[in-house]
Amino acid sequence: MKIKSIFVLSMMLFAVVRSANAQETTTFPQQATDISPLLIGESIPDFTLPDLQGKAVKLKEQLAAKPTLLIFYRGGWCPYCNRQMADLMKVEEEIVKLGYQIIAISPDDPAHLRATMDKNQLTYQLLSDADMKLSAAMGLAYAVPEASVQRLKDASDNKNPGALPVPAVFIVNQAGEIEYEYINPNYKSRIKGELLLATLKALK
Repeated sequence: MKIKSIFVLSMMLFAVVRSANAQETTTFPQQATDISPLLIGESIPDFTLPDLQGKAVKLKEQLAAKPTLLIFYRGGWCPYCNRQMADLMKVEEEIVKLGYQIIAISPDDPAHLRATMDKNQLTYQLLSDADMKLSAAMGLAYAVPEASVQRLKDASDNKNPGALPVPAVFIVNQAGEIEYEYINPNYKSRIKGELLLATLKALK
């Protein structure tokens, strides 16, 4: 009877641990085309993310300061992301004159953000979503093949759960609401800076 009680108790404990682990596991869409991103009119989730110095930044407070051009990119290792940033720099001054701030978010850790900042000579803010929780809440995250996981872990201080964000651009008002979005599962296709600038002007 005593042995049976110990066995039942052990099985109950195993079930509790298994349940807790299941709750901690995030299941991502298997393809970039399977994501369900937030829509125009919905609000950006309230997250706190580290900047390139490791300082905690409350996204909600940051968005409340100014209308925002919010960019999600794959990482500093991605040539298409670097080209997008270079293209954005051509119209950055005009974007700022319109009263917008630019915030770019990727799964890279702060050290890799600094490398991206230096390489591209960026002047706008970069934030780290190394654990991909914000990207998942935005509906942008999808699972990557096993062969790519280690590279993402190396760039995220081992925090990346094996996922990437579909590259996306959001125009967000000071209430944190999405006014415009460009999201393309084809990571090679990015919105041009000139078109983005024209869109910002049209929203003013």
